[in-house]
Amino acid sequence: MDNKEQTEFWLKMKGTTKSPLKVVPRNALIGAIGGFISIALLAFLSDMTTSVWIMAPFGATCVLAFGLWDAPLSQPRNIVGGHFISTLTGLLCLRFFGHNNWVLALAVGLAIGLMMLTKTTHPPAGADPLVVILSGSGWSFLFAPVFIGSVLIVVLALIVNNLDKNRRYPTFWF
Repeated sequence: MDNKEQTEFWLKMKGTTKSPLKVVPRNALIGAIGGFISIALLAFLSDMTTSVWIMAPFGATCVLAFGLWDAPLSQPRNIVGGHFISTLTGLLCLRFFGHNNWVLALAVGLAIGLMMLTKTTHPPAGADPLVVILSGSGWSFLFAPVFIGSVLIVVLALIVNNLDKNRRYPTFWF
């Protein structure tokens, strides 16, 4: 890289505009309520069964489902599909390569690529392989909490988001 290319490279990191995010108190309240109900339901299921229904990425999923409900990465396909694909990737990597630090990196990289190729990109799901490998999860983890939990969040997002006349969720299914 010559001097000009180096300068241009560093200037790209400067940013050119202010944050486009707007503060809408009503949306913040709906987001808080949706996140509370979702995690409370998953916690209740954890208390009532022998399974753990909560995983950290679900908190981030709630931010998208209730705070950025109209974003492409917040749609049902992305929430359910992203978590499913990423968890499956983590389980397969754990099964074939074991519990090693390099496997963490491989599984996350593969999960990102597979979500992008399947149009199911969901940023919180990028953490699923880490959860799976670090906890040594078994195959049942794919269904409970991952699949059922992500479907429950989507069902609650359908209800909570559409109670507000200014929201329409989802913007697409497939």
